[in-house]
Amino acid sequence: MPVRPLTRLALCLTLAALSGCTATDPQWHPDPVAAPAPSGTAAVAPLASTAPSPSASASASPPAPAGAPRAALAVGVRTLKFSRGGRSLPTTVWYPATGRAGGSPKANAPVAPGRFPLVVFSHGLHGLPAYYEQITRRLAAAGFVVAAPTFPSTNRDADPFNAGDMGNQPADVSEVITRVLKLDTTSGDGLRGHLDAAHVAVGGHSAGGFTSAGVLANKRDTRVRAAIVIAGGSMGAFKGARTPVLFVHGDKDPTVTYQTGRNAYTGTSWPKGFLTLLGQGHGEYLGPSAKGFDQVMKTMTDFLRWTMYSDAAARSRLSGDGTKSGVSKFEARW
Repeated sequence: MPVRPLTRLALCLTLAALSGCTATDPQWHPDPVAAPAPSGTAAVAPLASTAPSPSASASASPPAPAGAPRAALAVGVRTLKFSRGGRSLPTTVWYPATGRAGGSPKANAPVAPGRFPLVVFSHGLHGLPAYYEQITRRLAAAGFVVAAPTFPSTNRDADPFNAGDMGNQPADVSEVITRVLKLDTTSGDGLRGHLDAAHVAVGGHSAGGFTSAGVLANKRDTRVRAAIVIAGGSMGAFKGARTPVLFVHGDKDPTVTYQTGRNAYTGTSWPKGFLTLLGQGHGEYLGPSAKGFDQVMKTMTDFLRWTMYSDAAARSRLSGDGTKSGVSKFEARW
């Protein structure tokens, strides 16, 4: 898919105040997944209240939901129209649904019984939520409600496109969290009574990875209890309660350097893990048939099962999930 490269200077101007960019950083050019993944749900890793305000304390761990699903679920999908201060934030939501697992996500399918944690997933520059469906629908099948906003100035169709608007995206994510969680108490909505407001995570790729890190910095959203940063880095020092963070990065990334991800990892004392895709670049491992994709999905799924469902077995699998000779390696300091 054709993309419009941004110069090294543009990246520095966008992130200098956020992540310590220097003139030695490589050229930034968007590298989302090349195309929407084909429909169909591949196997996921084996599956063994009231929303607090952004200013509320997250120091006390809330009770975990009843338990992660023991088998992959069917997936439903819907699109919601959100906005924040005039910023349009159309959001695609994938969620566990009733029916037989596998196949394409079904539009507006009935929600599966139970309450499910919320994950907000952010796209990269010149991206769209659809580019990451191979990830989001698998997470939904594993027992998560996954909301993916389209950011107003950095999506594929933005006109004008403005990479500098990344600084506004963490607040957009917080707005999406608020609006989705509100559906849990909205009469007549299909998600009513199905959202676990006490367990919220964020994740994203490239600029979406920076955005997800930004939710833990600056105006910290204390509802967020786990984060996944794929091919991204920090957007300011993390603040508040200790929150597990999983970093995923190719060690030959020409767009956001591997060192940028490593700096973010080593710069936090919070519980953290780092999945390295050996010999890989900025995101080719996110394709469903790509080398390393299985390791990425298993690691992310078990990380979320551990942090959102308190699944101790999932935590114990993480090292094996992310370690394959010649493909990937995993390290952690939990």
